[in-house]
Amino acid sequence: MGEKKKEKEAKKRIERLKELINHHRYQYHVLNKEEISSAALDSLKKELYDLENEFPQFVAPDSPTQRVEGEPLKEFKKIRHYRRMLSFQDAFSKEDMRDFERRITRIVPEENVDYFCELKVDGLAIELIYEEGVLVSGSTRGDGIIGEDVTQNLKTIDSIPLGLRSPEFFSKEEEEISSHSGWGDKKKSLVVRGEVFISKEEFFNLNEERRKEDLPLYANPRNIAAGSIRQLDPSVAAERNLDFFAYDLVADMKEGDSVTPFNIKTHKGKHEALRTLGFKTVDKEKYCKAMEEVFAFYEEVERKRDDYTYQIDGIAVFVNDNEIFERLGVAGKAPRGGIAYKFPLEHSTTVVKDVLFQVGRTGAITPVAVLKPVQLGGVTISRATLHNEDEVKRLDVRINDTVVVGRAGDVIPRVIKVLPELRVGKEKKISFPTKCPLCKEDIKRPKGEARWYCKSEDCKGTRRERLHHFVSKKGFDIDGFGKKVVDKLLEEGLISTPVDIFNLKEGDLLPLERFAEKSTNNLIKAIENSKRIPLSKFLQAISIPYTGEAAARALAYHFNSLEDISNASVEELMAIPDIGPVTAQSIHEFFNKEEKKRLIEGLKSAGVKIEAEERATKFAGKTFVVTGAMKSLKREEAEEMISKLGGRVSSSVSKNTSYLVAGENPGSKLEKARELEVRVLTEEEFLEMIK
Repeated sequence: MGEKKKEKEAKKRIERLKELINHHRYQYHVLNKEEISSAALDSLKKELYDLENEFPQFVAPDSPTQRVEGEPLKEFKKIRHYRRMLSFQDAFSKEDMRDFERRITRIVPEENVDYFCELKVDGLAIELIYEEGVLVSGSTRGDGIIGEDVTQNLKTIDSIPLGLRSPEFFSKEEEEISSHSGWGDKKKSLVVRGEVFISKEEFFNLNEERRKEDLPLYANPRNIAAGSIRQLDPSVAAERNLDFFAYDLVADMKEGDSVTPFNIKTHKGKHEALRTLGFKTVDKEKYCKAMEEVFAFYEEVERKRDDYTYQIDGIAVFVNDNEIFERLGVAGKAPRGGIAYKFPLEHSTTVVKDVLFQVGRTGAITPVAVLKPVQLGGVTISRATLHNEDEVKRLDVRINDTVVVGRAGDVIPRVIKVLPELRVGKEKKISFPTKCPLCKEDIKRPKGEARWYCKSEDCKGTRRERLHHFVSKKGFDIDGFGKKVVDKLLEEGLISTPVDIFNLKEGDLLPLERFAEKSTNNLIKAIENSKRIPLSKFLQAISIPYTGEAAARALAYHFNSLEDISNASVEELMAIPDIGPVTAQSIHEFFNKEEKKRLIEGLKSAGVKIEAEERATKFAGKTFVVTGAMKSLKREEAEEMISKLGGRVSSSVSKNTSYLVAGENPGSKLEKARELEVRVLTEEEFLEMIK
């Protein structure tokens, strides 16, 4: 075959592969359908990748192979928005919504106004620009006029199309409408806006890892989405499994700044156009003829809000007619024709009495506000996290300030806002320490991180926290060796490192207060019994920074021994699922520190036996959700069994869930599983399955 002919056929094949892969992306991410298996789709992607490698002249920006992380940026460039990006005014009651309607009626008294409602996702607003049907830029809201260019990060999100959907795959209905409107014309250039967000499941999993690593928890899913998109290194966004919903088709730039791009007359029509063009829109939306229907929709969504796989904070309400929407104009930074009808929040006001600085087992220093006790969501709270120094400065929070504190679900309370109007002159600025609050050694803030760390290996604070963790259930699980025992033995000078625990004798403990002969003998036996430990538990016990339960298991299943892990390069570590670049670097540095080598050798000399683990594959590729109370085992034990058998544990039910294990009082998750036709297992069926 001649070179020219081969080139021509390759170009044709590349175009066909691109269209087919993008079609299946649309089916999966927009329509929740899977026409071919993921393995078959991977095969198509591999063929495309190989062809583009052979014929690089045919690589285009809208190719699925261009969803790459790329090199870290030095800084974000600025992008001026095509039209100003507005933010909605909030409403929290029916009266607020009736005020909204009255304002509309005053401006357009001659119009019979109807509405379009959709879920309001708690995420980060972005603008996408497509030229000739190909994504050329994506930016944050910024000040509404100028945002930051985050295109590289947005390209890592599978639900954002790199190119508009091909008319070849339109349904008959879409073909008919497109012939009048031009939706399918790839030469069109348009502006799309939407919301980047992270699912509840991913949010839970990320916080679980941070909890295991003794790191401050993320306050809410929106913060993670916003923080991920604004990372200079796009690999962070790629690791977070971000998602995207489009909510507005702003303009057809070829036709000028038209209020009805593609001749679309209603907001409902914009959603139909967005889906046709290849975008995913929210799962629930409703056309409402009158405000009473808006109220009914709001109440329905509020009842079912926990069933959605992503965080929502209310509904967005638009005047449905685009021409009327534009005529209503703008008030400040908000359109008069739209409003956010939000759910009641778990917020309250109180006073910051003091600020403490806690030192965790990794050395992370976290500011914590001591509050005048206040009721929040039915619970009295007296502490709220301030996360880090940057957050303290952003809030400009001071001691004696009146503040708004908030709590959503199981998230730890946090200071949301300061009320400076209530200051009386007795407020004191918070001074972040320059030295560790406990050991008084210098502290450091690593490049790219928001937290300060005490780096001293002799810090009594981190040493105590590490020992607490070492003997806990997530570590060596020494029965009877709780935090109070650790603190007492530290105070008496009987232990200072984990090695000292295994060298304790009865005579060391008997003279101490509350250590009777029986309890002393039991503790010594428990210490002896704990000396045999699986590799994954050992890795968790020794507090490797950034290495939580999932990473420890991944290491233990991949390598045969602790020695193999100790000798692994950063590249070898990064090749393991659940091990990212930061964690890989941290593990490598940990095992190359002399004091850590001495710790491990000391534990071995004291009789600790580290047992290799072989990952079972019985549940490989299966995702489980465990809910409700069980009779014969705790939920944590059930989840650990699933992990040991190679399965994945999730916190929320979705279409990807393989099994729901339901104990007593399973709640809404059981209803969701039945709705999605997920197989439900009783406790007895689950126990039979794991035999």
